Amino acid sequence: GIEVLEDEKSADMREFALELIAKSARQASAKLQFARIAFGAASSAGAQIDLTDAAQVLRGFVEAEGKVSLDFKPSPALMDKSAVKLLFNMAMIAMNAIPRGGKMVIEADPVSNEISITSEGLNARIASGVAEIASGDIGEQGVDAHSIQPYYTSLLAEELGLRVAFTTENEVVRVKAGPAA
Repeated sequence: GIEVLEDEKSADMREFALELIAKSARQASAKLQFARIAFGAASSAGAQIDLTDAAQVLRGFVEAEGKVSLDFKPSPALMDKSAVKLLFNMAMIAMNAIPRGGKMVIEADPVSNEISITSEGLNARIASGVAEIASGDIGEQGVDAHSIQPYYTSLLAEELGLRVAFTTENEVVRVKAGPAA
């Protein structure tokens, strides 16, 4: 956007460049808000986060990525901050399971902290090793740049007394956090 703005004299092209800059700024802001909750201490948020606020941040992140539609209509309730972090990290895994886009449906229980995410799309699948690592089994390979986010997801689930499980059937991937056995 800025390159076009610098070199262009046409008012239409300058307007187009400004629209591109504004869109990029909105996308960056949405991703930053998401990352602050998903990975940050989010100390200003308190011990609980309003699920409707969390849904709005998640929706902004999903829309910034552009390929996935989100169905997440939580009731107005507070949810443990660690559970919201778990929800966001599970959502990242579920989005990555549908690289060509599709639909993601989220259900979250603010009392039990149980979370269910269903992703549906062409060639839906969980990347190799992600299910094991997100379930808490890092195996002999340890943690690297590709596995740190699923590993962090497993730590969040463990902190809440939950375990993350995956199922894949046809073009549907389900990611659930439920009571640890």
